[in-house]
Amino acid sequence: MRILSLSTLYPSAAAPNFGRFVELSLDAADATGEVEIIRISPKGLPPWPLSKLLSAYRRRSALQQEDACNGKAVLRPHFTLFPRMAPARNAAAIAKAVLPLARRLHAQQPFDLVDAQFFWPDGPAAMRIAEALGLPFSIKARGADIHYWTTVAGCREQIVEAARKSTGLLAVSDAIKDDIVALGVDATKIRVHRTGIDRSLFNIPTEPHNMLRERLQVPIYEALLVCVGALIPRKGQAFAIKAMAKLPDARLALIGEGEDRQMLGKLAHELGVAERVHFLGSLPHSEIAHYLQAADVAVLPSSSEGLANAWIEALACGTQLVITDTGGAREVLHSDTAGRIVERDAEAIAAAVHELLASPPHRETVAATVADYSWEANGAALVAHWRHLLVRKA
Repeated sequence: MRILSLSTLYPSAAAPNFGRFVELSLDAADATGEVEIIRISPKGLPPWPLSKLLSAYRRRSALQQEDACNGKAVLRPHFTLFPRMAPARNAAAIAKAVLPLARRLHAQQPFDLVDAQFFWPDGPAAMRIAEALGLPFSIKARGADIHYWTTVAGCREQIVEAARKSTGLLAVSDAIKDDIVALGVDATKIRVHRTGIDRSLFNIPTEPHNMLRERLQVPIYEALLVCVGALIPRKGQAFAIKAMAKLPDARLALIGEGEDRQMLGKLAHELGVAERVHFLGSLPHSEIAHYLQAADVAVLPSSSEGLANAWIEALACGTQLVITDTGGAREVLHSDTAGRIVERDAEAIAAAVHELLASPPHRETVAATVADYSWEANGAALVAHWRHLLVRKA
C-alpha cells in the first residue's frame, strides 16, 4: 500500500515535540513493512512581512519545503493563512498548496489512499485531494478537532461533509466516536484507534523513587505534581496552580510552553505559590519521562481531550492521575487504582491529590492499567484500518 499521509502537526528540527505522536504512529505503521508512507505536513504562513515579524511564524517560515525528520523524508508545502482570521478557508488553502505535489507524486507512482491525521483542517483538505485523485480517504479524530472546530461557523459544515464522504474514520476513544456519531455520521464507518507509548522511556524506573527525586532536586518531604501539556487555556494549568494554594507540601512542575505562560506566572505570584511552581518549558520525551517517574501525581485539568498521550505516559510510569471528565477519561480511569476524575475546580483537584497521596498503590499496579498500549499495536491497527478500507472500496 502506498499512503499519502497529511498532518498539519508534525515534528521538525525547530519544534521536535510538535505532533511527535503522529510521527511515532506513522513510524510504527512503516515498521510493519506493509506500507510506503509519503508524509506531507503543510505549513501555514501569513503573507510577508508578517511571516517574518510574528515570532510564532518566524521558525516555521525557515522550514524547507522538503526535509528529513528523524531519518524520514517530510514534504512541507506552504499555504497562506491569516492568523486568527477566516479559519474556514484553511482547508481549501491546504488542498490548493498540496494538490500539485500530490498529482506529481501520484503520476510517478500511484497512491492507494489519502490519510488525514486530524479532522481540522486536515480532513476536509484530504477530502479535496482524494476527490481530485480519485482515491479513498480516511480521517482521524483526536479531540479538540471535534470538540472545538465543530463550534466554529464554516468549519463544522466542512468537517461533517468530509466525515460523511470519507471511506472510513478513526477516533482515539469511544467517547470521540460518539461525538462524531452525534454529528450525523454512520457509526459503522468509525473505528477506535488507541494511542501508543514508547515503553523504552515511559516505564517503571529501576532506580529508587528517592534517587529520582534527588536528581531533579525535589525535597523528599514534598509531593511532586506534574502537568504535561501546552500552556493554553484548554489545558487548564491555572486550576492546578490554584490547587497549589491548598497543597502547601507539594511542588508543581509544568512541562510545556504556550500563550498562557505569562498569565500563569503572574497567577502563581498572586497566590503566593510561585516558589513551588516550576515552568520547565518544552522538554525532550526522555526528560518528561524522568519527571513522570519521579512524580507522585500527574494533574491534567483539560476542558477537552480525546485520549491524551500524557495520561497514558504517566500511568505507564506508575504515576496516578487527577484529570477532568473529558473525552476518553473514563476509558482510561476505569478503577480508582489509576487515579481520580474530578470537576475542573481547584478545590476538587486538591482534595483528589490529598486522597491519592494518603494511600498510594504500588506503581506496578498503576502501570498495569495501560499494559495494552504500545506503538507497535497502534501501527499494526493503523495498517489494518487502511487495508480494510481498500478491500471495502475494491
